Parts: sequence; structure tokens; C-alpha cells
Amino acid sequence: MVELHEGGCACGAVRYRTRGMPEKAAICHCRYCQLRTGSAFGVSVYFRDDAVELLSGQLTDYVFRTESDRAFCQRFCPVCGTTVFWMPEVFPGLTGVAGGTFDPPSFWYDIRREVFARSRAAFVALPGVTDSAETSSSHRPVIIERSSLAGG
Repeated sequence: MVELHEGGCACGAVRYRTRGMPEKAAICHCRYCQLRTGSAFGVSVYFRDDAVELLSGQLTDYVFRTESDRAFCQRFCPVCGTTVFWMPEVFPGLTGVAGGTFDPPSFWYDIRREVFARSRAAFVALPGVTDSAETSSSHRPVIIERSSLAGG
């Protein structure tokens, strides 16, 4: 039996379904995730593109280039602003799902990895994480960013 999970945005306009288990799941402390979530870190749950289905609503895309000069497309509800998905160029064929947007029981996936620990907030402790990286294996900065993005 294929595992199905549904979720959506804060206002309920956007609804989605995932099929199967994630390809990867991690906590990301990079500056982009901090800004995307308005929090200390992002919960990134990645599925193959064909395992993510938009059930209702429309999404607005915001695309920017990372300091590694790779495209990053985040998709959010134009009504309430909740970022639901993202597609970083560095992970072709995968869609990132904002972990907190899954319906209860939320946080059903296993997270053992964190990336960009160099910009982890001092008050964050993640006892279940067994694999921690100061940046990520794909981080290769080539663009000088404004200081408010330091740690991207």
C-alpha cells in the first residue's frame, strides 16, 4: 500500500497530496530558509516531482538565485502567503514540501539530518539529528550577496 499524506496552506485555498515516502528530509538553517519561514530554520521534506499533486488552489512562484548561482523557486499561496513547495535547481526532479504544512498528525517523517548548521540559532537543539553539516555538499558560493543574506 502506498502511503498518502495531504496538507495545505494556512487559509485552506491550496491543498496537496504526496504519495510514498520522502526521498530525503532535513532541517535547514540557511538564511534563505530562515527568511522563507520567518523562523530559525526550515523543515524540508523532498519528494519526486511526480509524487506531489496539487489538489486545489493556485500558487505564486518567486524565483531567486542562491549565492551558488543556482535557481531556487519557492511556491506560495497568493491569498495567505504560506510557502508550500520549493524547487531548488540543485535537486532536479525533486519538490521540497514545507514540513509544517502537512495535515495532522504533522511531522510524521523521520529527520536525522541538518544542513547549514553554521547559521543555526543558539537556542535550537535537535536531539534526533545524527548528521550535521556546516553548509551542504552543494554549497559553492560564487555570488557576493548583501549582508542580510549572510549564511545563505
